Amino acid sequence: MKRTVGLLSTLVLLMTLSSCGSDRKSGENPFFSEWDTPYGVPPFDRIRPEHYLPAFERAMSLHEAEIDAITSNNDEPTFENVILAYDNSGQMLAQVSLVFGMLCDADTNEQMQALQEQVMPLLAAHADKIRLNEKLFEKVKRVYDNRAAEELDAEQTRLLQKTYDSFVRAGALLDGEQKARLKAINEELSLAAVKFGNNILAENNAYVLFLGADELDGLPSGVRDQAREKAQELGKKDSFAFTLHKPSLIPFLTYSSKRELREKLYKAYLNRGNNDNEYDNKQLINDFIRLRTEKAHLLGYPSYAAYVVADEMARTPEAVYGLLDEIWTPALERAKGELAEMEPLFRKDVPDGEFESWDWWYYAEKLRKQNYALDEEMLRPYFALENVQGGIFFLANRLYGITFRPVSVPLYHPEATAYEVLDADESHLGVLYFDFFPRAGKGQGAWCGNYVEQTYKDGERVAPVVSIVANFTRPTTGTPALLTLDEAETLFHEFGHALHFLFHDVKYRGLTEVEGDFVELPSQVMENWAFEPEMLKHYAVHYRTGEVIPQHLVDKLRRSALFNQGFATTELIAASLSDMDIHSITEYEPFDPMAFERNALSERRGLIPQIEPRYRYPYFAHIFNGGYSAGYYFYTWAEVLDKDAFEAFRESGDLFNRKVAGDFRRKLLARGGSEDGMSLYRAFRGKEPDKRAMLRSRGLWNGPDEDAAEEAQSGVETQPGAPDGPENAPADAKELTPIQAVREQ
Repeated sequence: MKRTVGLLSTLVLLMTLSSCGSDRKSGENPFFSEWDTPYGVPPFDRIRPEHYLPAFERAMSLHEAEIDAITSNNDEPTFENVILAYDNSGQMLAQVSLVFGMLCDADTNEQMQALQEQVMPLLAAHADKIRLNEKLFEKVKRVYDNRAAEELDAEQTRLLQKTYDSFVRAGALLDGEQKARLKAINEELSLAAVKFGNNILAENNAYVLFLGADELDGLPSGVRDQAREKAQELGKKDSFAFTLHKPSLIPFLTYSSKRELREKLYKAYLNRGNNDNEYDNKQLINDFIRLRTEKAHLLGYPSYAAYVVADEMARTPEAVYGLLDEIWTPALERAKGELAEMEPLFRKDVPDGEFESWDWWYYAEKLRKQNYALDEEMLRPYFALENVQGGIFFLANRLYGITFRPVSVPLYHPEATAYEVLDADESHLGVLYFDFFPRAGKGQGAWCGNYVEQTYKDGERVAPVVSIVANFTRPTTGTPALLTLDEAETLFHEFGHALHFLFHDVKYRGLTEVEGDFVELPSQVMENWAFEPEMLKHYAVHYRTGEVIPQHLVDKLRRSALFNQGFATTELIAASLSDMDIHSITEYEPFDPMAFERNALSERRGLIPQIEPRYRYPYFAHIFNGGYSAGYYFYTWAEVLDKDAFEAFRESGDLFNRKVAGDFRRKLLARGGSEDGMSLYRAFRGKEPDKRAMLRSRGLWNGPDEDAAEEAQSGVETQPGAPDGPENAPADAKELTPIQAVREQ
């Protein structure tokens, strides 16, 4: 890229002014120099909250100068001096945003939350200033219109197309008045997302159920120990504390025989963000839908769902609804059958009452014991966190030949740990952090993201720094962290995301991201190994005796694989439908989110009152501050792919087949967004995905396996000819966020 001496001087001047300005107050700012840390990890030991604002200010100034260099270049616009220059711009801003965004989720405090509210609108305005820059878009369009003469290779053509599309989808074709309104909308949305997430965190942390020793009937000793130590942490020596975090909530709902206490705790969980207090999210939900719908209209789409899905593999809301509706009816019927099985057990305890949603976990566990002689508490000793972590390392080594070595590097929290990841030839592949346990400054759930993205610099691969964050069951005095089956599966899931990041080998920064409904394929495919007998014998070892999980327990696990699948599938699809419905609104009017949800799920689709959607709107972080708006269906769409992909290993006769794994890595995981997701999948599988494996895994397939594969297509292939909106451009990313981390369901 050519630059004049004057433009270089401008860059130097901006750097000098910025370094002499706001950073004086913050001391030596780690973001202002190249990191000399091991493996290029962030210098967490030196980063302070007061460093972020000066870093963002300088990064945005540098980015603007880089854009000015492109727009001021009088040479004929080419791929190199426009598209490649744009792709290389903003690297400091991207790096600061990654660190800030990850820590806002994993280790926040009041100072960081205040910074978020200040910074996010600034970032939204900065992004719009660039994406709506008329001179810049004019040059991008010139290159795009002359692309036939550029003699570009496939990746360059893909980058050019994605760059052009992203500008169009960001509003580059709008007039001045429309652009001004779009800017205001994006700023409002960025702030609303911060407030929504902070409200959920406050609600999660505010509620604690303190109980006495006489109120613990049915609870296993491990659950009691957890509660006792939590109460002691909170200064209540003679009490037992239960919180809304899943490692506390789910065991209580599963084992407590005190029905009124199950109700109390579960209702507190369900009503987060819906308590008509300072943390209530219902008005924010209205703001989201009002602003997102207006944004979609400005950009030529009937609804925000249409805007989002146009850029995904599904392409249209109709295709999404087609898959969800096909699963909904049989899943709901299966759930009703499960309820009928539990009813006699319930009647023994409550002859005259109504089975409620807070009863489901308790009686499902009773039914599992009755039908399969299986109790999750008897399994936990075989799923110590250290052993499960060893299991995912073993699996990655068997499949890909990679290894993991503990390393001493700066940590952002004392509970975090780090590993260097070595490729099969022992070359450096990246660094992987783990952060396993709940705490007040951490959001709920589990996710995986980057602190440093894989890029290329001067022709050399820059290795990523990846982090898995979770909220697993804590260890207690004398007992290690013993995971539930769900927690063990979640670790396999997030590890799949980590491998996707670690294996990235993408030349251009603009080709790193994949479609949202593709992104869960690398994670969910790993879940398939978690409880395979061949896999269990390598990691499911009793934490005290060292005994490998006995065959009779493995057999029980296999026989109960479809147990409660009606419930699990129904709550998942209910959340996906409620997400699509609220984002399919075409004309906004003020509404009650709870009434809307009730109408969408119970009145229109017959959701039974004994099952709540996996997420209710006031705490549905995925869709309001997590990058999955109109995209919670991603998990289900990708499940068609992951189950079909795992069939490739089954068909080979070896679940650890190195050749199949090598193809999966080389043709799919390493490629990022270098091609569209379906092309990558076809390159790996050699055919279209077949949804029968997914339906079988959920107990929903009733047809003969001999049916032709084409009759079982899910519709997960792209929809040729589907209208995309203005100039047939695919939808760009959702509201600007500082990080695109991927989360558990």
